[in-house]
Parts: sequence; C-alpha cells; structure tokens
Amino acid sequence: PLKSLSDMLKGKQGRFRQNLLGKRVDYSGRSVIVVGPQLQLHQCGVPKRMALELFKPFLFKKLEERGIVSNIKSARKMLERYRDARDEVWDALEEVIKDRVVLLNRAPTLHRLGIQAFEPVLVEGQAIQLHPLVCEAFNADFDGDQMAIHVPLSVYAQAEARLQMLSSHNLLSPAHGNPNVQATRDIILGLYVLTQLHTGHRGIGAEFASEQEAIDAYEAGKVDLNSTITVAGKETSVGRLMYRFGSVDEALLAVEQHLIDMQDVVTARVDGEIVETSPGRLLFARMVKETLEAGGEVPKDLLRYDTVYERGALRDLVLESYKRLGVERTAALLDGLKQYGFELSTTSGITIGIDDVAIPPKKAELLAEAQQKLEKINAAFSRGFLNEDERYQQVVRLWNDTTEEVKDAVFENFSENMPFNPLFVMAQSGARGNPQQIRQLAGMRGLMASPSGETIELPIRANFREGLDVLEYFISTHGARKGGADTALRTADSGYLTRKLVDVAHEVVVREDDCGTADYETVQLYEGGRARPKGQLEMSLYGRRLALDVELGDVTLAAGALLYKEDVTAIYNAMKAFPELTEVAVRSPLACQTRAGVCRKCYGLDMSMMREVSLGEAVGVIAAESIGEPGTQLTMRTFHTGGIATGGDITQGLPRVIELVEARKPKVKATISELDGVVALTEDEDRDRLVITVTSEDGEFSRAYKVDRNVRLLVRDGDRVEAGQPLTRGSINPHDLLESRGPEAVQAYLVDEVQKVYRGQGVSVHDKHIEVIVRQMLKYVEILDSGDSPYLEGQTVERFDVEEVNDRLLAEGKAPASWKPLLLGITKASLSTKSWLSAASFQHTTHVLTEAALAGKADDLVGMKENVILGRLVPAGTGLAAIRSTRVADVRTLEKVKEAPARVAEPAAVSRPAADQPAAGEPAS
Repeated sequence: PLKSLSDMLKGKQGRFRQNLLGKRVDYSGRSVIVVGPQLQLHQCGVPKRMALELFKPFLFKKLEERGIVSNIKSARKMLERYRDARDEVWDALEEVIKDRVVLLNRAPTLHRLGIQAFEPVLVEGQAIQLHPLVCEAFNADFDGDQMAIHVPLSVYAQAEARLQMLSSHNLLSPAHGNPNVQATRDIILGLYVLTQLHTGHRGIGAEFASEQEAIDAYEAGKVDLNSTITVAGKETSVGRLMYRFGSVDEALLAVEQHLIDMQDVVTARVDGEIVETSPGRLLFARMVKETLEAGGEVPKDLLRYDTVYERGALRDLVLESYKRLGVERTAALLDGLKQYGFELSTTSGITIGIDDVAIPPKKAELLAEAQQKLEKINAAFSRGFLNEDERYQQVVRLWNDTTEEVKDAVFENFSENMPFNPLFVMAQSGARGNPQQIRQLAGMRGLMASPSGETIELPIRANFREGLDVLEYFISTHGARKGGADTALRTADSGYLTRKLVDVAHEVVVREDDCGTADYETVQLYEGGRARPKGQLEMSLYGRRLALDVELGDVTLAAGALLYKEDVTAIYNAMKAFPELTEVAVRSPLACQTRAGVCRKCYGLDMSMMREVSLGEAVGVIAAESIGEPGTQLTMRTFHTGGIATGGDITQGLPRVIELVEARKPKVKATISELDGVVALTEDEDRDRLVITVTSEDGEFSRAYKVDRNVRLLVRDGDRVEAGQPLTRGSINPHDLLESRGPEAVQAYLVDEVQKVYRGQGVSVHDKHIEVIVRQMLKYVEILDSGDSPYLEGQTVERFDVEEVNDRLLAEGKAPASWKPLLLGITKASLSTKSWLSAASFQHTTHVLTEAALAGKADDLVGMKENVILGRLVPAGTGLAAIRSTRVADVRTLEKVKEAPARVAEPAAVSRPAADQPAAGEPAS
C-alpha cells in the first residue's frame, strides 16, 4: 500500500507515537508471572536463563576480571558452548546481580505503580516470580498474566530506580494517600480468624454472687465459657475468671494443651498491664512486635488487644506504622503479616461447602409480605387510583426494599447463629466477596435490568443455592451479556480518557517553592445541609495547606500549616461543637499563580510520601493517572455483579466524567437562572409549556425561561434564587455557569461533579488531582478587544500571557487588551497548547504541523512530551533545571562554602536535598 507523508506521521503506528514517544529497549525480557510467597517486598524472582541474557555485558566483564576467560570474545564463546554447565558462570552472575535492581512492568500501565523496581533473585524455571502484595498495584493475577523486565544500565539510572521506584518505597498510592500495598485475600482471612472471638450462647446475662458460683455453673454446663455474665455486679465471662495468665507464653501453652481455643476470652498480663483478650490476639501482637523489633523500639499503642483485625484495621495498622516507624520498617511489617497470614489461613482449614450457604428462615415470610403489598398496589391500579407510571415505580421500590430486607436477614442469621461460617467470615473480614454477592447466594437475586437498562419489575425471588427457574434464568442473562459488552467498549474509552488527561496536564510540574498568591479555595464542610462524611472530607482536606486560621475551640490550626489525617479528624469532630465552622480556606492548584506548573505551597503534601511535595514532581501526570486509572477499574466493575439493578452501572459514570472534562453540553440540561431574584411560575399561552420568570429585587431586571411541562422543577413560586442556580432537574451546562457566575463557580462545580461519579463507585481520588486538570481547562482566555496589544480579536491565548502583556502596556501608558475567560475541553486545551510538538503528537498531526509551519512557531520545550520526543531529559524530578546542576555536597565542599566570601549567600547545592537524594528520615541505599 502507498503511504503518504501524513500517514507516516499520524496515528498510533505513526512516527510520533510509535517511535518518538515510545521506543524499544535492549536488555529486556518478558515472561509469565507466578507467585513468590517466600520473597521479601523488594525482591522478584528472575529465571536464571533470563538473567544470563539480561546481564550479559556485566557478566562478561566479571568473568574477565576473575580470570576465567582472557577476553570478551572467549567469554561469549564459553557461554554459547557450556550453556548451563559451568558453576563459575552462575557464581559470577550471582555477584553481578547482587547490588542491582531491575524494573518490572505489567501492561496496561495505568499509573506510575505499573512499573516498579525490585532486587532480582535467581530462580529455577521459566517464570518471573512476583511478590503477592504488589499485585494490587500492578492489577496482576496469576492466571497467565505476563510481565516485562528491564535493566537500568547507568549508575545514575540504578540509583534513581532504587531510591524512587523500589517497591518497598512505594507503599502509599499517589491518588489518595492510603496504602496500596496491603494485606489481601488469604492474609486477611488468616489474621481475622486468629483475632476473632467466640461468643457464648448458654446463660447470657446470668447473675452470680461470686466467681466460684459462676465457675460451678460453667462446669455444670449451664453457662458457656464466653457468655457475658455478671459477677457481683461486674460484667465478665467465665473464661476471664478461670483463665488468668501471667504472660503470653502461658496463654499459648494452655491453647497447646487444648484447655482453651485461640478465640476464647481470657485475662492476661502484657507489659505489666492486665488486659482482657484472646490468646489469638496475644499471638498476633507478639508476631507484629517480633517483626518490628529488629528496627528498634515498638510503640506500645500501635497494637490493640480489643479489636478484631479485618481489612480496615490491618490497613490502619500499616498506615500508623508508616507514619511512626518509616518506610523500611513498614515494609518489614507487611512481609511479616504476609508470612503469618498465609500460614494461618492454611491451618485455619476454612473451606466452603454448599451447606455453608445458609438461607435465613425469615426469607419466606418477607416474600409473603411483599406479595400481599404487591396485590394491594395492583388492586389500586385496577381501580384507577394509580396510573401505569406510578404503579411501576411502586412495584420496583417494593421489590428493592424487600431485597434489602432479605439481605439484612441473611447477615443477621449469619452473625447471630453462625459467626464462624466460612462464607460469612470471608465477607466480614474483607478477604473476598461483598454483601451483594452473599445476598445473591443465600438471599434473593432481586430485580434485573433489561437490555435497554430499564428495571424489569418481575424480581428473581430465588437465590443461587435454591437455583433459578427457566424464566428467572432467562431474565438474568441480559445482565451477563451487557456486562461483557460494556467491558469491551469502556476499556477503550477509559484508556483514551487517560491519554487525553496526560496530554492536557503533562507540563504541570512543581516549579517553585511559593508563588506568593493570597487566593485560596474554600472547602465546604456541609453538603445540602448535612455534614459531609469523614472519608469524603479527607479527600478534600488531607495534605492541604491552610490559607486562613481555623478555630477549633481552644485549638487553632494556623494559616500555612499542612493538614494531616489527624487534623482532618479534629476538624470533623469539631463540626458538631461549632456549628459556625462551615468551610475551611486552603491553598489550591486552582489559585496558584505559577506559570506552566504549580508551587509547593499551593499543592501541599505528596500523597505517596506523606511529606511536602518536592520541586520537580510531575504532579500533572500524577493527577491524570489518578483520575484515569480508576476509570478503567470502574469500566470493568459492571461485569462482576452480573448486571443487578443497583443504581445502574458506570454508564452514568465514565461517559459523565468524559462529558465534564470535555466541557460538553450535557444530554439533559438544567435551566439556570442568570440573575439573583424572585421566581414567578406562569403558563404559556398555548398551555403546553411553563414560563419561569426571575425578577431582581428592585424589579429592574427580569428574565423568562420556557420549559416543557414534564420537566421536574427545583423551585417553587415565590422562591428566591441566586445567579447560576438550577431551576429545573438535569445537569448544568458549565459554559452557562461560566457566563453567569464566573470561573470560581465553574471550577467548584466541575471538581464536585467528577467526585460524585467516583464516590458513587466507592473510589477514592483526592480533590487536588481533579483541580490540576480543571485548572488546565480554564487556562485560556478569548481576546475581546486588542487595545495596543499584539493580539487579534477572538484569538485564544493563555491568561498568564495576556496579563503579562497588559501589565507592560499599562506601565507604558497604553491601552490594555480586554478578554473573557474560556472553558475548554481537555482535547481542545491540549491542541491549544503553545508546544506544537506536544499537540502534533496528540491528535490532528498534519493540521497542527501545517499551522505551526505557517506561523513559524518555536517550541520552548516546557512540558514533558516535547522533551521525550527530542530524546532529552524530561524537565521533572531530577531533570528539572534547578535540580540538574545540584550535586550532593561532601564534607570538604561544605567547608569550602563556609570559608567562601559572603557574596555566596545561599549555595543551591547544599541548601536542599536533590529529588534523587533521600530526604531526612529516609533510608539511603
């Protein structure tokens, strides 16, 4: 086929994307992955034959050094001849890989945790071995996934990989700051069963005058060992009275002698304090202490003896350890948890049989009740009290409520009658399965959606244990097909969204310490009159820098302070006591005045390190990945629930996010008021439409809006409204909001709406990532009148450029240009960028290149893509100009600097650790 010049440049296979933005590399390999439970967090298993090939040049040098071969040529021959025979080759290889790291990558690389560094360990076989705890970050499983392996060659590359990419240094997610390396599946299961407590059934609440009397009742079989009883007015249990241990060893010995179980409640002395707990919890605490003691003192309050360790508690333990003990010891803790968790879940003997799927006895009566209510609704319909629409709504609501009641009955039955039921244990601990799945197994499947997305009013009353009849089975097949089709379509959409986000934000890098702005964003603590939940507030406030003081009674959080999780908790708790506390003013990327980037003060904490962001951090790309990565996760999530009609799948989700960041007109558009005033509702002459009139207080201005009769109104006659307030149901068109309320309102609206989608799917993304993207959408302005400036009327220009030109014109006493803010979708914003290289490698390659050639544009190489294309170091991290000239100062240099004359006021080389140096409190390798 003939290929034109433009064909060679454009598309995924064109010059830009195929050869310039992504290149093939030497010293790499790929293989299937298998689990390596014996590995430590920073290790991976590399097959011997693969390592031989990957480290060949280093191996030749080592063999030559050792005098095994005389020159490189004979070394090459030797390897070809004695493929696996010579032991000295393997010994030399072991030594070569000793202090090196390799990079592992699993496609698709959706965020920066898709490539991490590990120390290689030589293994037999043909498969790469992966540590089980990093699977979550790579989204890897062992059903045949493959991974690629790369060797960083230079000393600098090795150092950077080891310091910044080592898996044990990347414990927290950059998207939300919670651990992404955490106990999962079997590990949780083992630790949960160990720290769970038995509950007694017989004799609960019985009262005894003395301890002996209670013990006699137990021996007579009237009271269970763990039943809550009262002795001389104090609540206790027989186990706590009979079994009092002076040490952890005594308690564990009693378990070995089969006197008690790991889950029985006993009394024991720990660190000189008397605690009521179980031998299992004592053992867990001891394991954790032994794991952590190697690194120094273990804080006493790190461990709790009164809690069962499920998924959440284990995550909090890891987070607390990270905060107080640092990254190295937390990595050790995770390895310890992994080790014990696997052992314990093996020995717990947990397994599921069909009898474990216990159907609650209450199910039959709940269904009978629902049937009666259904007959009432149908009777009301046939008598004409309800129209078809109302009847349908009521039936759907009835069955949704019933399904919910059946689910509650399932869990009540489990927790009261069989707390150690394997199915229940798995769901409760967070090891596997969710309430929805358990409901379908043991309760009822409930309502299904038809192919068009409407809810079929006939519910599936059976569950999977009882089995579905033919009609029920047929109804539920819609969900399965829709799930499969959705997955295929939306994966592509989501990947494309990530690419567009990266493209619009790649130039946003932390470029200075403080931009000095006095602007700030206000974070609202209430939404619709209700206090926002704590988890939601964390995603808005955690890691921010306060712009104004926050008064919490006698405590004041000072302006300029960073908010950590405990501060967010303090604010959350203070909201009840101080109702006047309704908002918090914080520095934000939206208000930052740094050009082509943000400053450290406006950005706040680096989420993945729990410390202030470093200069040169590529926060734009991190933001794009943090928003794009869960998008892909969400798209695949419809599949697992098998299309049950719970608030619909992410069809509202992903397309809604795309609609927002592309600044498109929404499908169902709300009418918004353009002025402050009072509402009056009247009918149109031809009676098929309503007219909403908004008149300002002084009666001077008035606007009328015609809407369809069947549109749901959000205002009543005589209501007062503000400009930008929606009058009808639907989504606001952000462009209208920009006209009526200005940029600040649009920014807040976009951030909030994107968050609504992610929250609805239970995904955490920090507000500041969305703010970085929104800031890029509002970066441009349209020139209304050029004044004495070089711009043309109607031209799209960056706001910072116009402001700079205007300041200069005003200083010279000339007429400045006037402009209005623009809201551009991310595709349009990417193509409007000043860098033609970046725009050409994104979309419409030929168009961008011809325009750039006609205008004689020059590229300043500000962002990352343009530098990657030219094969330069990217201006981020250690490649930022301010940092590249920095070298680590040794003692001698420091002395020279001190002796130097006073004009060397602040030597850049010494004042700040470079980004590739460990900051204080971080391990140097």
